[in-house]
Amino acid sequence: MQNRAATQTSSSTGSGLLSGQRVLVTGGARGLGQELSRVFVREGAQVVVNYHQSTDAAHRLVDELNAERSDAAKAVQADVTDPAQVDVLFTTAENALDAPVTVVVNNALASFAFDGDARPKAHEIGWDRFAQQFDGSVKAALYTVQHALPGFARAGFGRIINIGTNLFQHPVVPYHDYTASKAALLSLTRTLAHDLGPDGITVNMLSGGLLRTTDASAATPDVVFDAIAQGTPLRRVTTPAEFADAALFFASPWSRSVTGQNLIVDGGLVMD
Repeated sequence: MQNRAATQTSSSTGSGLLSGQRVLVTGGARGLGQELSRVFVREGAQVVVNYHQSTDAAHRLVDELNAERSDAAKAVQADVTDPAQVDVLFTTAENALDAPVTVVVNNALASFAFDGDARPKAHEIGWDRFAQQFDGSVKAALYTVQHALPGFARAGFGRIINIGTNLFQHPVVPYHDYTASKAALLSLTRTLAHDLGPDGITVNMLSGGLLRTTDASAATPDVVFDAIAQGTPLRRVTTPAEFADAALFFASPWSRSVTGQNLIVDGGLVMD
């Protein structure tokens, strides 16, 4: 593969930071995914909004984004834990964009609620809960990366951004299954970075704390949000839009020499 990553500079991005880039956001129709889709379009990229079951939300979002800039976004349904569906996802995306995807954001989340009172405790949690989260985090990321590689080869570079959590540094609430799966995703992030770096592909993780508010954090009581806010130097809880802005760095030319890293975006709650 011709390595053009080293020569990719901000001057190549046209009128927007990511002009000319083609971004796939998995689970891109709701919550954090919705904000990720919006910021990439805002910065000039074309975005493929992947969704599994959120058909109405995906098409509403795409209509919103295309009203701002025609052909800015396309919705494509796929279960990213199914390799056959991921194959169709990438084929559909490339046909719609008339070019390969250059940035993959692994944001899709297996069904989960940040509800500390309802979480299964250590003595009762079953492996099925772990398997569900590992499928949603690690299996899905593996499949999207593998199917992105041929397009990255044609583009001459690629960007992979995995969405993690600060819970494996600071497990203030012991969500055993979710936290373990995201820790495994960080390991995969770093091994992929090592393996794919010679081809000009960077692989990084962006990790948040509890975001105020997404579908997954809707069950979290206000008292928990307030306690987290008081523990941060900024004295507030990060919003999905603030978190999404940070993803632009890993997709942009500014990070062309950054790979295998985990950037924590939580208002300074965890300093690592």
